[in-house]
Order: sequence, then C-alpha cells, then structure tokens
Amino acid sequence: MTARYPLALLAALVALLLTPAAGMAAGPFGPLNDLAALGQGGGQTPDAVPVQKPPAPPMDATPRAQCGQGSKPEPGIQGRVPAGSATNGLWCNVTMLSHQGTSGGFKVFRYVDTAGHECAYYDTALLFPMNAFNLNSDGAGVAVLDMSNPSKPVQTDTLTEPPMLSPHESLNLNTKRGLLAAVNGNPATYPGMVSIYDVSKDCRHPVHDFTGVIARLGHESGFSEDGKTFYATATAYNNIAAIDVTDPQAPHVVWLGNEFSHGMSLSNDGNRAYIADPSNRGMAIFDTSEVQARKPDPQVREISRMTWDRVSIPQNAIPFTSGGKPYILEFDEYNAGTLNPNGNPDDVGAGRIIDISNEREPRIVSNLRLQVDQPADHAAAGGDPGADGSTHGGAQGYAANYCNIPTRVNPKLVACSFIASGLRVFNIADVTKPREVAYFVAPTQAKPENGGEASDFAMSMPAFAPARHEVWFTDGTSGFYALKLTNGAWPSDSAAVRGTCKRSARKTYTLKLPRGTKARRVKASLGKKHVRVLRVKRGKGKVRVTVRTRGLRRGKLHFRVRLTNGKTVKRARTFKACAAH
Repeated sequence: MTARYPLALLAALVALLLTPAAGMAAGPFGPLNDLAALGQGGGQTPDAVPVQKPPAPPMDATPRAQCGQGSKPEPGIQGRVPAGSATNGLWCNVTMLSHQGTSGGFKVFRYVDTAGHECAYYDTALLFPMNAFNLNSDGAGVAVLDMSNPSKPVQTDTLTEPPMLSPHESLNLNTKRGLLAAVNGNPATYPGMVSIYDVSKDCRHPVHDFTGVIARLGHESGFSEDGKTFYATATAYNNIAAIDVTDPQAPHVVWLGNEFSHGMSLSNDGNRAYIADPSNRGMAIFDTSEVQARKPDPQVREISRMTWDRVSIPQNAIPFTSGGKPYILEFDEYNAGTLNPNGNPDDVGAGRIIDISNEREPRIVSNLRLQVDQPADHAAAGGDPGADGSTHGGAQGYAANYCNIPTRVNPKLVACSFIASGLRVFNIADVTKPREVAYFVAPTQAKPENGGEASDFAMSMPAFAPARHEVWFTDGTSGFYALKLTNGAWPSDSAAVRGTCKRSARKTYTLKLPRGTKARRVKASLGKKHVRVLRVKRGKGKVRVTVRTRGLRRGKLHFRVRLTNGKTVKRARTFKACAAH
C-alpha cells in the first residue's frame, strides 16, 4: 500500500457525500448493506421554505494574532505552513501543557463528573480503520483521559463498541446528564447503530448503557441540552432520526425526518434545531418544539434557510447569545471544489457569525477566516504539504473544519481547527469585529493520514477549561493536545462583551451648585424620558442625587435643580449604559 492510498480513500469517500441514493446503492464500493433502501421509507417531509442570501460583510481575512513573548510565529501570511516550517511546531500566545496519543479524529470533549473527576474524550480516527496503519496507535475507539493533572493526562479507558470505533463526526456529550453517545458513520454514511455510555458517576470509566441499530443512518449528530433527545443525521441522505434517551438503556425513535443535515445543534430549550445543510449549501432553522414536547406524531417545521458567498460544505451551527442577542456560529469544511467538480477549489467557506434576532431573516454580521483562505493566497499556497489533499480540492487543505465556544452565554472566544493551518483562536467579544488572538500548529509529520506529506490534519471540535484558560484539541496525525493561552490571549472576566451592561440599577451623581446655595428638589431626564430620582442628599454648594438607571440607554442625563432661593439651575452628566463598547 502506498502512503497516498489512505488519503485517496478518504477523498473518494468524501466525494460520495452527496451522491444520489441510487448511485450509492450500486456505488464503487458495492451495495454497502443497501444504504439507499435504509435511507428510504416513512418519515415526515416538512414543507420547504425558500433559500435566502442576505447582504453580508466583506469576506476579508480576520485580523491576525499579535504574538507575544515565548511565541514561535508562522513565517509568512496568516495560516500558511510552508514545507519544513513547522517540523517542531508553530505557536502564538500558547503554551503546550501536554500531548497524548498518536492519532485523532473529529471531536474532543471535557467533562467533570459528580465526584469531581475531570476527563477528556476524543475519537481516535479520521477514517476507521486508518489508525490501524499507525503502528504506535494507542488503539482504535474513543479514548478516555483522566485530566486531573492537565500536564499529565492518563488514558484510563478506550470505548470500542462499533459506533465508537467509527463514529465519524457523531460523537456527542450531554454534560447535564453525563451521557456520551455516537452513531456509526463515515464520510458518506453507515447504518444507524447507536451507542450510549453513562459518564456521570466516574468519567474515567464510562458505563455502557446501550448499543443497537435504532437510527436509519449515521454521520453526524445533535443532542438536546436537557439530554433527553439524541439526533442522528445522515448527511448524504435526507434523513434525521430523533431518539428519546430519557432512559439511556432503552432508547427509541420519536421522529423521523426526510431532511438533509450535516451537523446540527439545538437551542437551550430544544425547540429549535440549527442545521448545517450540505445539500442546499447553507444553514436552516427548524421548529422542533413538538419533538421536544413529545407530542404524538410530532411535526417539524422549517422556519428559514440561508446561504452565502464562497459556501463550501456547511459543517455545523452553534447557537449563543452576546449582550442578550441571539447568534449562530456557523462553519464550513473544506472548499467549494471538494464535492462539486464545477466548484472553485480556492473558494473556502471557513466560518461566520449570524444574527438570528429575526429567525425568519437571519443575517451574517462577521466572518472568521485566515489570509491563506482568500482565493488568490489559497491558490498560491496550493503546493504546500497537505494544502490540497490527494486531489485538487480534495480532503485536508487550507480550510476550516470544526469550531467551538466555551459557553453559550457571552462567549468571548472561538477556537477552530483549520486543518493544515492547525488550531486557531479568535476573540469575539465584539461579534462584528472578531480578531485572531492565538494559534498552534502541531509538529508536522509524514503519516498515512496526511498522504505521506508532513502537514497538520487538525479536524477536531476543540474543548475548553475556561477557569485555567485551556483549549484541548486533536490533530489527526499526532493525537491530543492540552494548550494554555498566554500573553493575555484569553480575555479577562472583566472584559466587556459588546452590548453587555455592567451597571447597577442605580447611580449617584454629585452636582455643583452656586456658592452658598442649597437644593430644594431635583428632577432628572434622559432625552424625553423621565428618570426617577431615588435619593437627594443636600449640602451647601452641592447636591448628591441617586437616580434609577435600570433600562436606560447611553446618553446625556439632564438635571433640573430647584434651589431654596427660588432659582433653578441645570446640570448634565453622561450616562454610560455599558462598561465598554
């Protein structure tokens, strides 16, 4: 077997992703258990809504990180890793705490159980059984790490039920209930065998609850925040299964939908699904309230669909709020030529932040992309190791794959695996003006996973230990990394999120008065709005006035002070509704 073969196989399977069902059934790898038949049958087909393409900001590169002390910066443009430049790695505002394992896949999770044990979970293969070719592999399956000392992770278990051997992108963790689940998957799809483990009592040694074929097909997944519904998505087929895992030892399907979905995320209440749609090349928002409420014969409704310029393969869509306003972090994988022979291989989808205040008319407010993702620079770097995969526009390359945020409420950071560009970290305290603050390119090695070219293969969704300013991720060619952000790259807790008010419900102002005078009464207003005066403390030549500020916007506060001598004086003060903008 040549070194190129595994990557060529991966690219070939990726090319099957959107192959019509009939073609898949008799495809180049044979019937594959008649996946076409498995993908057909009953299930709801929601009424389709039109695809929108709203105006969007320019697709400029995100401002690059300014590297501080102890960094080893990239040698050229942002995101480019020329041959030989990262033999010992590249890093900016990052310290590596530890490295474990020799291969990695698509997901990394952090969990603290009820006893206080801290663990990490990651799948070990980009394409099972590719890590079987890795003679130094710690074994196929999902690795379980004891992270009580992040500088010295200890592998305590390996999960080897079939869906854990080949979960593809479906490995998912619900932290509320401590359930770890996956459905069989590959770059196209597999029959829907699902495995569920309970990690709540001792995360170091997950307890197997269930394995069985209950979904139709698998590739990616979603998990409701309450931990009661696991969604298996097929990606290559219009097929979603909602599985009730209230009893994780006896899961059962509660809804089947004939919809295309790559990755999906659920709103906090479970009433909305945010779908990365690889077929229509965009994002969809579904109403899943009847599934969440367990209504008989639940019906899902499409709310909106959207797309954007340079769209490649939408990967996932994560909801969050910033300053009380709802947004989606969406990210595409690979480039527009990966699956589409007519697509431009230098059109890189990368990531974006979408305002969903009006969920029927979502709009993009900013983009997350590197300079090497820009068409001209991407084309110029096409000869770099791993830049194009096994075919022009194939798997690997200078492009995004997975992103994540440390919290769904006012996240200030996004961490993304940008494949050959390694892990990249962005500050999104102002969602309209993201900026790169850190990166880490693992030491490059020539491996079967990267076709024998010494390049990174960073594909995983990162995880976070916010209190310690840590980011965990895996590289497909070299394993698990625990990193600590340095040089102030992790925003301080006091750093203001744009639009997040730091004021109390009241504020006191000292107003100077004419010498020897005293205040009789005080009125306050902001614009045409009356502002309630809560307290007046009088003194000679001055008065201290406390006003109610709840609900006030930034502007000029105007005071009318009636003096004891019958005269009236006016004073003004600037009211700053938020600590910073």
